[in-house]
Amino acid sequence: MTLLETRARTGAMARINPVAKLGASVLIAVPLILTLDMVSAAVALALECVLFLFAGIGWREFWVRTWPVWLAAPLTGVTIALYGEASGTVYFDWFLVHVSDGSLALAGATMLRVLAIALPSVVLFITVDPTDLADGLAQTWRLPARFVLGALAGLRMVGLFLDDWRALELARRARGVADRGRVRRFVGMAFALLVLSIRRGAKLSTAMEARGFGAQVRRTWARPAHFGRNEWMLLLVGAVISASAIAAAVATGSWNFILGPG
Repeated sequence: MTLLETRARTGAMARINPVAKLGASVLIAVPLILTLDMVSAAVALALECVLFLFAGIGWREFWVRTWPVWLAAPLTGVTIALYGEASGTVYFDWFLVHVSDGSLALAGATMLRVLAIALPSVVLFITVDPTDLADGLAQTWRLPARFVLGALAGLRMVGLFLDDWRALELARRARGVADRGRVRRFVGMAFALLVLSIRRGAKLSTAMEARGFGAQVRRTWARPAHFGRNEWMLLLVGAVISASAIAAAVATGSWNFILGPG
């Protein structure tokens, strides 16, 4: 069992059905996808910070897991600020670059929107064990067992990619073919990893079929997926965050429905 799986089983959020975490993430994301304004994103992000305190993860792990989001958000904002639609006072204008009040406001709203959508998804799924997620999808959402078990098997194989890459790199260095040409080396190793993955997937598929994973019968599960009060409470929290963000945006007149008539 990996360190991530151990944390997923012992963290504060480990006892909550992963399906509820997925549902809460969707409830938070949907209203933020439908609008592009700073008020709704800021309110949602502030309430999410309170939710993060009960996630059961340390600050170090939080920053390690979420740093790509913190990096992507300002980069997205810079792009919008430089190339967004110009309106109001224009501060800089050169070729395709237009920095104005409108583009800066849009950049700020986009940054907050990215953070408010991505952070809860990352934080909630830090404590998710793939097997628990598969149990929840099959037992709670009644998804086909064949699809769920196939996806679980594929997800389990993802963790082997890094080990395979290291093994290929060491093998090529031992043969003296990995000292020069980084681009060529990368392409060769990527192709070798692709071939290895296809072979492993074929063997895994045959083994699962031989063990009856593809049988069209009612399947039993070793670990029952429980969906009770804690799961409903998490969904309620997600709904409250969404409702609060929408209410604040509507009350301040900043609600900007992006699917509406332009």
